[in-house]
Amino acid sequence: MTLTQLKHMVELANTGSFVKSAENLFLTQPALSRSIQSLEEELGCKLFDRQGRQSTLTVMGEEIFRRAQVLLDLAKDLKGSSQKLKKGLVGQLKIGMGSGPGAILMTPLLQYIAIQYPHLHVEIVRGTTDMLVESLRSRKLDALVIDARSLKPAADLKSEIIYETPGAFMCRPDHPLTRLKKITLADIAKYPVASTPLSDEIERTLIDRYGDSGNIGSLVNIKCSEISSLVEISKNSDAVLLAIRRSAPTLTELKVAPALNASARFGFVTIVNRSESPLLAHIKTFIESNLSQTQESNT
Repeated sequence: MTLTQLKHMVELANTGSFVKSAENLFLTQPALSRSIQSLEEELGCKLFDRQGRQSTLTVMGEEIFRRAQVLLDLAKDLKGSSQKLKKGLVGQLKIGMGSGPGAILMTPLLQYIAIQYPHLHVEIVRGTTDMLVESLRSRKLDALVIDARSLKPAADLKSEIIYETPGAFMCRPDHPLTRLKKITLADIAKYPVASTPLSDEIERTLIDRYGDSGNIGSLVNIKCSEISSLVEISKNSDAVLLAIRRSAPTLTELKVAPALNASARFGFVTIVNRSESPLLAHIKTFIESNLSQTQESNT
């Protein structure tokens, strides 16, 4: 049984004429007759009573006709949905975001989707790099936007750098450190230092700049994967935040000597050779556009 056979049956039921139905379907009359006969044989029942040139549905035919119409409507709807999926207008997508990218991108991304693509089902998942990568590999997530420095190289992962942003030591505007003419890491270490989990590469950079005192284990004593919470802590206490500068525009950047000169690199991460949802291209394009526009406005 095929949708084409059901289409033939519905057309014949509507016209009651093999001649007229064959014309509407662009078939020969014998081809239409074979299609209806094959369907009757498969269903094991007679669908039409032939009375001269007129064909009317049997009792069983009327029941099959009603169900055939439902199936054909569903098939039509499915075809329409498929076209929308190809264009990225509908569907489901789950994106994992690290603390830095999440702090910058989550709100504008969700707002963009709500306005431009109201029928998309998009979920943003926050977490550590290891947790997000595990979810990506288990197909629970479609893509990640994370600090690429914290990603361990792997043959099954495809990572594309889409943005680089500097890191900084930051504090509230009226913090005692802001009154110093020269700030060293020793000065910062007198206060609580807050940070999200940092990559090994960032720790090597800190040690290279500041020696053993740059060891994250001894320097950072407040850790949290949600950077927004750390920003609030720094706004309302003497804690110093070590994070990407863009994550805390209300805080004051400390000019440390020697300069930190460290940055976060946002990577767009997917599974190698995995068929990607058409929605993913829309998301990636927006993220790149949003980051580049914000960068231009800051320069």
